[in-house]
Amino acid sequence: MRFACICALVLSVGAAHAQSVKLAAHEITVLLSGNTAVGKWDGISYRQYFDPDGTTIYAQDGARSVRGQWRVEGDEYQSIWPNDPEWEGWFVMEYAGDWFWVSKTTPPTPFKIVIGEKLISE
Repeated sequence: MRFACICALVLSVGAAHAQSVKLAAHEITVLLSGNTAVGKWDGISYRQYFDPDGTTIYAQDGARSVRGQWRVEGDEYQSIWPNDPEWEGWFVMEYAGDWFWVSKTTPPTPFKIVIGEKLISE
C-alpha cells in the first residue's frame, strides 16, 4: 500500500510540473516531414501527410482529399490550399507527450503522428 501511495505521489508531482512546449522550426520540420498527422478538426476525423518536398495531402472522412503546400516559417507550421489567398500558420505545441495545433483563432487541437504516409485508416 505504501508503495502505491509513493507511486501516485511521484506521478502527480510529475504531472504538476508538465509544461507545454512550443516547437522550434527545426523540431516542427522533423516531426512533420514524411509523416502523417491524425486527429479531429471541427469534430471530423482527418489525416494529413506532409511530404518532404513541401506538398501536403489532407484527407477527411466523407470528403475528397485535397493537395496543398506546407512549410515552416519562423516557428510556425504554415499551409496553403487551392483557392486560398495566403498561407495560414499554426504553432505546434507538445504537452505531456501529446501534440497540438495552436493558433490565435482556434483552441488547441490535439493530433497524433503516424510515421510515414498513412492516408488510409488501418
